[in-house]
Amino acid sequence: MIVGTGNVGASIGFCLASQRTAVNELILTDIDQADAEGETLDLRDTLAVSPTYLQINAGTYADTKDCDIIIITAGANQKEGETRLDLLQKNAEIMEGIVSPIMESGFNGIFLVVSNPMDVLTYMVWKFSGLPENQVIGSGTVLDSARLCLRISEQLNIHPKSVSAMQLGEHGDSEFTYWSGANIAGVPITNMLQSAERESIENFARNEAYDIINKKGATYYGIGACVTRIIDCILNDERRVMPVSSYDAYANVYNGYPAILGRTGVISRLEINLSEQEAISFQKSNNILREAIESLEQ
Repeated sequence: MIVGTGNVGASIGFCLASQRTAVNELILTDIDQADAEGETLDLRDTLAVSPTYLQINAGTYADTKDCDIIIITAGANQKEGETRLDLLQKNAEIMEGIVSPIMESGFNGIFLVVSNPMDVLTYMVWKFSGLPENQVIGSGTVLDSARLCLRISEQLNIHPKSVSAMQLGEHGDSEFTYWSGANIAGVPITNMLQSAERESIENFARNEAYDIINKKGATYYGIGACVTRIIDCILNDERRVMPVSSYDAYANVYNGYPAILGRTGVISRLEINLSEQEAISFQKSNNILREAIESLEQ
């Protein structure tokens, strides 16, 4: 089920309907149910020519009991000049109003949170739901990492799928590039790019969302494709490593970090070696997330 059929939810729905995925049934719901019904009809029109076929229906929280994954995109939109954390209070209240009736239905699947500020809201969904931590996941820095790999590939004139690199930490202003683990076929990218080039690329990956929002009002195609990839990874039990937002027991936050994903959700978080500067950046990011969570808990 997709909860929220705005631009992001609709884009995820379109990606699922237009690609070969493991999804065989999709339910759409929104506070504006007429919008959910309209998106349902529009998506159904793709089925006769798309490479896949799935059942697509509009529904309610009462239909969530047997769902494998619930994708939450609902919430107030990020406005020009507004950070993701500015959205915190109003979207936390929205999350509680979504999660409570879903859990009352008997749902025991996986929550995938996309709404911003994503890491903090993923933590709140975990608390509201009472589900095990592995069953509550955020989209993390998967999109940011895709932006990073694309920019590196353009700089080095190589296909982006050949680039192995990740943004880690908060999906937001405090995220950072894991340069010490970035490579192409095992060759460190730090050997290929100068410090100034890496700094420019890291800033791009961190800030491109603001540029898109300033130009067109919102971002949704990139996250639609990334969420589809996360869903396939879970339903196919691929055990692929992705920087989703998962629970960090040491910091007591959810953050973007390499995790093995499979049919039960997060199987485990990897043990990676951060450089001294990366470790400092990670701690700063976790501090920001913890402060935001504490502001809600108070």
